Amino acid sequence: MSRIGNNPIALPEGVTLEVNNNVVTVKGKLGELSQEIKDVTVKVEDGNVVVERPTESKDHKAKHGLYRSLINNMVTGVSKGWTKELELVGVGYRASNQGQKLDLALGFSHNIVLNVAPEVKVETVSEKGKNPLVKLTSHDKQLVGQVAAKIRSFRKPEPYKGKGVKFVGEELRRKAGKTA
Repeated sequence: MSRIGNNPIALPEGVTLEVNNNVVTVKGKLGELSQEIKDVTVKVEDGNVVVERPTESKDHKAKHGLYRSLINNMVTGVSKGWTKELELVGVGYRASNQGQKLDLALGFSHNIVLNVAPEVKVETVSEKGKNPLVKLTSHDKQLVGQVAAKIRSFRKPEPYKGKGVKFVGEELRRKAGKTA
């Protein structure tokens, strides 16, 4: 029994969900998202979305929970949105943006310029005495995560001093290093 798949999804005020030919489309104040679904049925019953599977096979059970989670992320995205924050830890590490162009100085001989997808809103915060922050906001959870992972991949945090690009609140495994 899929505990996640059996939970109904409450539709907030101003969010509509339509199912046409195995494509679920969710519209809200922040945008519109669609997802193709297979092997499960999606029904809207008095303000709640219910995902049902046809059989008890292992494949159907797996997709039951998966599609329920994807639809829930879409509903949350178009109503509230998703945000990821990245912190640049290191001497001389800087971030700035002009519109959708993110300019990162991460200790290389050159700056890294990343063109961010138009659906993702980029914001950089640089306060004196604190590490620079990059805030990514969008209605699409998968896209925000993908852009954040791309930025993190430029300079992953290293285990000795913790320098690099890390998520805010991320716990790093630290190593002791050499002892005298």
